[in-house]
Amino acid sequence: MLSHAFPRYLGASLLALGVDMGCYLLLLRLTLAAAPAAALSYALGIAAHWFLSSRAVFAQHLAQAGADRLRQQALFVASALLGLAVTVLIVGAGSRAGLDPRLAKGIAVAASFAATYSLRNRLVFAPRLAD
Repeated sequence: MLSHAFPRYLGASLLALGVDMGCYLLLLRLTLAAAPAAALSYALGIAAHWFLSSRAVFAQHLAQAGADRLRQQALFVASALLGLAVTVLIVGAGSRAGLDPRLAKGIAVAASFAATYSLRNRLVFAPRLAD
């Protein structure tokens, strides 16, 4: 079942994807190989996504400063690393298979989105019992 946060998460993801894809296309144009370009642009998109997710999507479940916030940020980074791994593996495999890197990135975006939304909704920003 989709949570009420899903539409906001989709919007935040689209904005972060704009950062990611804009940087990715720029890096490809600068002749960086597809997999490293995907990794670097993904990292920049993740920084944008944390800001949007923690302030506009899951703000009611943002932990207070301190150990709980650090735990939440660590889980967010872990979910981002999973998304990054999915992205790099798919783009790298697609490139080796002769797939256009933009198409490979598009496939990776869909797979990464599904994995990270599930983790962030159910684990990173899950309501705590005390909420």
